[in-house]
Amino acid sequence: MARTRRLPLGRDIVHYRHLADMPGLVLGAAQFSTFSFDRHFHLDYHIGLVTEGVQLQRFGGKTVRVGPGCVSLMPPGEIHDGVSDSERGYTLRTFRLSRDLLCDVSEAVSETSREPRFAGALLEDAQLAAQFVRLFDVMRASDATDSLAVQSEWLRLMNLLLTRSRAIVPRETGGALAPWQWQSVRDYCFAHLSEKITLDELAALCALGRFQFLRQFKQTIGMTPHAWLLRLRLEHACALLARGSQSVAEVAQGVGFYDQSHFNRAFRQAFGVAPSKY
Repeated sequence: MARTRRLPLGRDIVHYRHLADMPGLVLGAAQFSTFSFDRHFHLDYHIGLVTEGVQLQRFGGKTVRVGPGCVSLMPPGEIHDGVSDSERGYTLRTFRLSRDLLCDVSEAVSETSREPRFAGALLEDAQLAAQFVRLFDVMRASDATDSLAVQSEWLRLMNLLLTRSRAIVPRETGGALAPWQWQSVRDYCFAHLSEKITLDELAALCALGRFQFLRQFKQTIGMTPHAWLLRLRLEHACALLARGSQSVAEVAQGVGFYDQSHFNRAFRQAFGVAPSKY
């Protein structure tokens, strides 16, 4: 289970969350108004996202303004600081990745065991920043960060980040799944529909790396594995609801939804009505 730590710092509040399903990752959420970071460094990698206000950050002999729409990258050993540019303060979201975790991600997306090398950097990319903020919120609120949806989005965004920061060279992984691979995935998902299905499991069925599997699956099917599996579950739910022998809660659990409110939202989004009205 994830651990959450709250540290009040005067008028400032900081939360840290350790994720049991993703060793080596710590999520930090903070609201700073009076606190400032002196010159310091880290032993791990930091991805910083300011969601409100502006942080002034000095590194590499220059000062940058980190605000909404920016992604701040800090590798181990980079000397930097951080202070609000006004009395209004700022809010900060931080992914802290251990060296081992970053190497694992890098190997998954580039198929090389070399540790990425990059200096402190600021990427001005509003879309990428917003996507990282959404992923942060999902990870922070969930105890199942090893889900197919979260793991797929984690690898996709980290690939974009490492590629755009030139920490890795993108690897071409074109092509489609072979017929036997697609059949293996289908058979496995149908047989384990009521259970949690992970990215690692599906990639292993195809004897592929996780990121390579994601790309080849989408090339083959035209949907991400998560979107396809979600639709499969909802279609199966329709068949069970039509029989009328199970409650909505029983149907939800039978197709792999352990949160009935999530099932209700997904069903309504797909079919326009609540499961109880189908």
